[in-house]
Amino acid sequence: MANKCLSVVLHGGAGAKAGRDYSREIEHMRGLIEAARDALKAGATALDVAEATTRELEASGLYVAGRGASPNTDGIYELDAAIMDGHLLRCGSVAALEGFESPIAVAREVLENTFHVMLAGSGAAGFAAARGFKRIENPDAWFTRAGTFEDNHPPGTLAHGTVGCVVRDEEGRLAACTSTGGVFGKMPGRVGDSPILGAGCWADGHVAVSCTGQGEYFVKVAAAAQLAHRMRFAGQSVEEAAKAVLAEIAGLGGDGGLIAVAADGSIAMPYVSQGMKRAALTPDGRIVSAAFEL
Repeated sequence: MANKCLSVVLHGGAGAKAGRDYSREIEHMRGLIEAARDALKAGATALDVAEATTRELEASGLYVAGRGASPNTDGIYELDAAIMDGHLLRCGSVAALEGFESPIAVAREVLENTFHVMLAGSGAAGFAAARGFKRIENPDAWFTRAGTFEDNHPPGTLAHGTVGCVVRDEEGRLAACTSTGGVFGKMPGRVGDSPILGAGCWADGHVAVSCTGQGEYFVKVAAAAQLAHRMRFAGQSVEEAAKAVLAEIAGLGGDGGLIAVAADGSIAMPYVSQGMKRAALTPDGRIVSAAFEL
């Protein structure tokens, strides 16, 4: 009999700062997992649920993505996002997107209605405008700068925040999304791992992955694709592969975390940082939500 289990994992970033109260975020993430579960039970696909959940994370203003982003050193908000359908290896992403509310929605449009994988900068903005996506009319009023409340790194280092979601639906299809405002105080034009398929986001027939942390390190080790290849070619479990990837990042001096769901529904959500805001629907139907150790 086919495995009909449902699995959903989301993250609100591995920038959680020890000692801060994240009860609001924990409750919000739990609600999103409940909504994702209900949508999947009603027949929604993994790709649709991953995107919808990530859009809600962006719109909340509680995390360093979408409305919660912080500006670069020129005072401009440049946002990144990626989405991938593991069933058909379809993907889309945007980098350094300026002026639109939901980067993940624009990334989905790249997936659905272009021959490309990534659009960046003015090209991404022009595409979003042509496709009628909602603009940000007043950035100062729109953005909440959620990251200013949890900068957990010394000056001159890469403080960060990201959101993401990975899903397995009843048909066994996998999908992943990642969206970010980037590291705090970033240079104009800086692009991290989040919109790069294989670095901060990946989905195939074996696993779906979304990463969060100091993106430069995740790019260097091809974190998301490496996890998938560890499972596919080395026979590692999703938990083993996830921990091995993060150990490599920590060994280079980086920090962060990731979420992953395998084809059998098993999940992983480890981190090598002070904490990681995360929530999950486990294969046995339980819901968990936390910022630090469970």
